[in-house]
Amino acid sequence: MDGNGRWATNRGLPRLVGHRRGAARVSEIVKAAPDLGVKWLTLYAFSTENWKRSTEEVLGLMAIFARYIEREADRLAKAGVRMRFIGDRGRLDPRLQRLMAGIEARTAGCERLNLTVAVNYGGRDEILRAARKLAEDVAAGLLDPRHLTEGALAGRLDTAGLPDPDLVLRTSGETRTSNFLPWQAAYSEYEFTGTLWPDFTPEELAGIIARFGNRERRFGGVLK
Repeated sequence: MDGNGRWATNRGLPRLVGHRRGAARVSEIVKAAPDLGVKWLTLYAFSTENWKRSTEEVLGLMAIFARYIEREADRLAKAGVRMRFIGDRGRLDPRLQRLMAGIEARTAGCERLNLTVAVNYGGRDEILRAARKLAEDVAAGLLDPRHLTEGALAGRLDTAGLPDPDLVLRTSGETRTSNFLPWQAAYSEYEFTGTLWPDFTPEELAGIIARFGNRERRFGGVLK
């Protein structure tokens, strides 16, 4: 969901205004997703590298996350949206951690849309943490290193139990993946749009999904 800051700067507004507008756009996309056939939606909200931003912006973003959870909890539950978070929560404010755990528990039985939000997430960091868990299990005698499989590592990722993404979409005109789900997206399709996230509409998403539906996905094989 890239381009919030640039959206605000282009209008002579503080960057946090763009982030607040971006949060409002999240609500619109989440509402529209099920009707577009989307059952699993993952949003990259804050990366492990985003701590490099100014203290004001980081604190502002964390406050926006907290307000989103507080304001949207009832609506998400009523709409059948299950919310999960991936990423390393250890560095997050304890209150935010409690809010995250609370909405996860509250929406655990919802099935219309599975919404995953990546907060303090980085793909390399995720793989490193999973590798450490593997090493600890091997050292404890719980796992034979000769029998390691892709599934063993995948089962220790933050996304254990979740499907790999079919489509990865980045807004704002940047054409890089920025450490987003590198393991899981190995065979994903990609779309890059120049639209800044606050301007990204359900209609544009519908068009991208329609194009995705016309792609041939071979997963390394050959279509018969």
